Amino acid sequence: MTMQSEINAFEWSELDRRTVDVIRGLAMDAVEKVGNGHPGTAMSLAPAAYLLFQRFLRHDPADPNWAGRDRFVLSCGHSSLTLYIQLYLSGYPLKLDDLKALRTWGSLTPAHPEYGHTAGVETTTGPLGQGIANAVGMAMAARRERGLFDPDAAPGTSVFDHHIWAFCSDGDIEEGISHEASSIAAHQRLGNLTLLYDHNHISIEDDTAIALSEDVGKRYEAYGWHVQRVDWTVTGEYHEDVAALAAALEAAKAETDRPSFISLRTIIGWPAPNKQNTGKIHGSALGADEVAATKAIIGLDPEQTFQVPADVLAHAREVMARGAALRSAWDVEYAAWRTANPERAAEFDRISARELPDGWQAKLPSFPAGEGIATRAASGAVLNAIGPELPELWGGSADLAESNNTTIKGEPSFIPTEFQTKEWSGGPYGRTLHFGIREHAMGAICNGIAVHGGTRPYGGTFLVFSDYMRPAVRLAALMKLPVTYVWTHDSIGLGEDGPTHQPVEHLWALRAIPGLDVVRPADGNETAVAWRTILEHKDRPAGLALTRQKLPVFDRDVFASAEGTAQGGYVMAEASTGTPEVIIIATGSEVEIAVAGRALLEEAGTPARVVSMPCVEWFEAQTPAYRESVLPSAVRARVSIEAGIALGWRSFVGDMGESVSLEHFGASADYQTLYREFGLTAEHVVEAARRSLARAGGKS
Repeated sequence: MTMQSEINAFEWSELDRRTVDVIRGLAMDAVEKVGNGHPGTAMSLAPAAYLLFQRFLRHDPADPNWAGRDRFVLSCGHSSLTLYIQLYLSGYPLKLDDLKALRTWGSLTPAHPEYGHTAGVETTTGPLGQGIANAVGMAMAARRERGLFDPDAAPGTSVFDHHIWAFCSDGDIEEGISHEASSIAAHQRLGNLTLLYDHNHISIEDDTAIALSEDVGKRYEAYGWHVQRVDWTVTGEYHEDVAALAAALEAAKAETDRPSFISLRTIIGWPAPNKQNTGKIHGSALGADEVAATKAIIGLDPEQTFQVPADVLAHAREVMARGAALRSAWDVEYAAWRTANPERAAEFDRISARELPDGWQAKLPSFPAGEGIATRAASGAVLNAIGPELPELWGGSADLAESNNTTIKGEPSFIPTEFQTKEWSGGPYGRTLHFGIREHAMGAICNGIAVHGGTRPYGGTFLVFSDYMRPAVRLAALMKLPVTYVWTHDSIGLGEDGPTHQPVEHLWALRAIPGLDVVRPADGNETAVAWRTILEHKDRPAGLALTRQKLPVFDRDVFASAEGTAQGGYVMAEASTGTPEVIIIATGSEVEIAVAGRALLEEAGTPARVVSMPCVEWFEAQTPAYRESVLPSAVRARVSIEAGIALGWRSFVGDMGESVSLEHFGASADYQTLYREFGLTAEHVVEAARRSLARAGGKS
């Protein structure tokens, strides 16, 4: 850990300078070899990245997953070499050959850093701005975890105290998610977060003046961040004043009452003689002549590639000894904490492994038959029932707590004490999150919480507003993070709010995301099983699509057990003969309509089966034999019913099947009127069944 006395006597040796130039050479060579990439930022950020990894970042390259480490997020993921080269030089399990394999098949150095793929990469970045929000989530998670495991320790003395460092670019700052995340970071007083902004004035379209003119530093001051400016161009000539940057980083670390923002003015691609400070060096190879000319300037052999002198590598690898010493000291403190807090230590072990406690499922509520309850309300009842058993489960909504039913009663809000309100009390270690109307940041913050450690975040909003958070949802699926989305008001059933709030295309648009489980339960008991199944999964996100309107709770003495929810689809009501002539597939609120349609068909002498399909993804993960038992291929007359576009249901109903769906936007009216006017009725199910039967060669 760098101390103030060290900053006052700051030394930047010739070996340090040479190492930075070697970093620039590696960045140029790696991009040149593959023929594409982003060398410019990696060249100009070389001193900052090297300084951070060598002297400020608390990390142990021998154990990239050390629980006491700081976290580093490269939000400007296009500059992946900024991170990869530091990992290599610091002694992480990344070799020079891996740098040579940049952006190629099977390499540990993909175009953008990928979580779980390369040791030392804390989160997947690439879509700009996401990393900023991930870092905010990590900082929030660090505070929550301290509150769970070591709340009484004095500031700065807990084994759970660590810092989140992030680098970002002009592109990150321009993306709207940066505003959402930075605003909430200031409001949360996240003093364990530092964001370094590479203010180089260049993007792909060259000078950012074409699209950006705000004073970004003042913007962050307005949020309430601690803002510093380091300008390496201030003298009129470019001077990489590393001592000034070190002082700024130290001041940021010392500021514990608010997040810190450092605006670092650099020249992209420095010191390339012809392409520095241009859009060309941002996102493409320099070319052989420019590489040679730049190497000549920085003292590297223009005839050689991937030059790493032995003394430079040995000097950079000294950080391993620093990391080992930090880890050793932490281990002593950690052992003392475990001895003093055996119950908390056991809970830390369980939560870190994302293991669920024994017997927690017994707390899940059961809903009596016949009672009408909206699945959003059932979800809220589940959260309140299991909340005391699962302290790792925490979250909130985008200013829709009462609508989403995301609050665990009696739990304090996660909020600086001074921001408590009449309705919401709490403190810095609280459990109930208030994201404000910031859906995109909410999604990415939840990702940051999930990658930080073992806690399980959830975030709620209306299903229609999942559009606002879709990029973050996609990244959660890409990273296989166990984040849960509570998406309520799941159809035209929300009624009078009208077409702007009524999701039509959203269910299938979300089902199109690989690795995301979209779960639309039909009643309270399916909702309980859905929550249980989601929490039993540790390797993917899930979204619950829940109703505003009340739905009947099915009598499971008459209908099949709601346990079938865990298989994604199950035979809820069998044909009276045991052999159906037609199968009706439905989800959510439309299962009730399917059951009513089946009754009409049975009365008319047509044996019909109802399949409740709360989660397509879970159903498709079952064995072929199970899927065949639910949807036998011999029964070609099929009907799907869902209050949204049919799209993917075509693959379930087949060429002979019909879909009762909504292929247009909704309208403003009570939900009963909307269902009737748009044909989502039992009678229309019967008509569709008869058409399908006729097409399939059965009776109509």
